[in-house]
Amino acid sequence: MDPETIKQRITGLYADASVFIQGEGCNFEIGVISDSFRGMPVLRRQQSMLKLFETELASGALHALSIRARTPAEASASSSSLVQLDA
Repeated sequence: MDPETIKQRITGLYADASVFIQGEGCNFEIGVISDSFRGMPVLRRQQSMLKLFETELASGALHALSIRARTPAEASASSSSLVQLDA
């Protein structure tokens, strides 16, 4: 799976999202910043993101997927080494 496809799926669900991706092939670390996460428990954020890739995870096309889903306020309180893909 390629990073651009991952980004498109995420922004399809969270249109306001800033997406940061690191990795290649079947292993990715993803950071998503969206106002949509405000008030949403961390587990629910993870579940909503994993559901976007459940077919690929079940088939093995994606082997490892690490997700960090935060609100803009949470993101500004911490730093990240992930790289943003511009549209």
